[in-house]
Amino acid sequence: GCKVESHPCEHRTLETVRELAGNYVCWKGSKQPNAVQASLCPFIRWKRVLIRHPSRCFRTVCSDPCDSQPCQNGGTCVPEELDRYHCLCPLGYGGDIHCAAKLSLECSVDLLFLMDSSAGVTLGGFLRFKAFLKRFLQAMVGQDSPVSVGVAQYDEDVKIPIELGQHKDTFSLMRSIDALNFNGGGTLTGRALQYIAQHGFRSTPIFADVQDNLPRVVVLLTDSKSQDSVAEAAKFAKDQNLFLIAIGSSFMRAELTRVTGNPQQTIVYSDPQDLFNRMPELQRKICSVSNPEGCQAQSLDLAFAVDASSGVGLENFLHLRHFVRSSCLHFVINRDVTQVALVTYGSKAHTVFALDTHTSSSAVLQAVDLVPFLGDSASAGRALLHVYSDVMTVQKGARPGVTKVVVLLTNGGGMQDAAAPARQLRHNGVLVFVVVVGDAERDTLLGVAGSPSYLVHIPSYEDLQYYQGLIIERICEEARSPVNLCKPNPCMNQGVCILGPGSYRCECQGWEGPHCESRVPRGDSSRSPGLPPRSHVQRSPRALQHFSRALQHSERQ
Repeated sequence: GCKVESHPCEHRTLETVRELAGNYVCWKGSKQPNAVQASLCPFIRWKRVLIRHPSRCFRTVCSDPCDSQPCQNGGTCVPEELDRYHCLCPLGYGGDIHCAAKLSLECSVDLLFLMDSSAGVTLGGFLRFKAFLKRFLQAMVGQDSPVSVGVAQYDEDVKIPIELGQHKDTFSLMRSIDALNFNGGGTLTGRALQYIAQHGFRSTPIFADVQDNLPRVVVLLTDSKSQDSVAEAAKFAKDQNLFLIAIGSSFMRAELTRVTGNPQQTIVYSDPQDLFNRMPELQRKICSVSNPEGCQAQSLDLAFAVDASSGVGLENFLHLRHFVRSSCLHFVINRDVTQVALVTYGSKAHTVFALDTHTSSSAVLQAVDLVPFLGDSASAGRALLHVYSDVMTVQKGARPGVTKVVVLLTNGGGMQDAAAPARQLRHNGVLVFVVVVGDAERDTLLGVAGSPSYLVHIPSYEDLQYYQGLIIERICEEARSPVNLCKPNPCMNQGVCILGPGSYRCECQGWEGPHCESRVPRGDSSRSPGLPPRSHVQRSPRALQHFSRALQHSERQ
């Protein structure tokens, strides 16, 4: 509300004041004839000055309703009246007027919790996980929730006491969770992950109403270091298209990240109460797999150029190959959203698969697993020139009106000849990200990347996984930027691309078709020398995303 308050103030008046400028010698007459007398005479002057008068004033003060910062979780407060406001909430919040977390799972996923009940987690830790699980599901899963929930627990053995989709109401689900018992055996997390990948999402009568095409999410709850290897088992689980999220205390961070392969899919807590504060974060991570945001929903032509030279070495090349594989899991791969190409290079560049070769994530992942090591000297310049001429072209599946990005993965060797083809790519509307591992000459790398924003320096190959989120985020930012429909040139056979408002057209000489892909029959070629070149207006970039198939067909003719 408003209130009246007093405060010190002053008012000023303009007044005329007398000022003594000094005494000056002057001459006065005397009584004596023909005599004068010298004396000092004052010199007075008048001037106008402002005089300050201290006083006390009163004013009406109305507080801004947003002064108290009522919006939580990064919400923006917008004042409406003297005492009213509303909050603009970020995605994932808005549970109340102050942007509290939305405590509900409004995404369609198959969700399986894998809970550690080994001796290492202790009885107290097991009971804490049970309490967390109950509170999370009570808050998040309602009667009409599209989520199917299951719970597994493990020590030396693995069992699934609550099958996926077994319970249709929260009450019976809570009773089953209450019935879970502490086991207290050894901690074999790797074995548990392997078992869940094979048996956790089976197609049996109990799963009759579980859709096979829903995303499959496994949430690992553990506070005990595994006594077996988790890396291979986690890779096997991800090969089965399982999305892994791991939760544990801060001392478990490294092992949890080895399980998920991505720090952004890892949740660590500092104390028992902090675990319960992580519920909104877990909710967002679970739903991020079924509700693609940002990059996953943007059309993108993405090419990886991977250094497979002897300077990198076989072991480190496998790290780079795994980085490409895990990065592809963050994109929706099909003809309409993200297309992925892969190029490996040594002294020569090789297209492993083109942009339009694979139309699903599983096909891309299988192809990446088969990429061979080359082992000769490195030439990043030849690799980028190969991408320019043989990958990012409409003939090879590049789509007009779609953001195009090349990610160059290198140890910094063979970069001397890479700056010029990188400039060609940028001039043609293709962004070049340089990801360099180890020590390398920064000025040379900047010449290739074109800007520090597109240069990522990683200390070691083992640290690649920690930078994956940053690199994908930068790619996503670019995918949301407007693009030039004529870059790269969609017109074939020396056709000229001409931009229009929200469209382009191809001017053809001796060829015809939307992209100058068909030769003009000889009888038509001489119909009139005064006619302008044939042109075809393309008004919808989205409608062109399948045209590369027609182009390939015409090339065979």
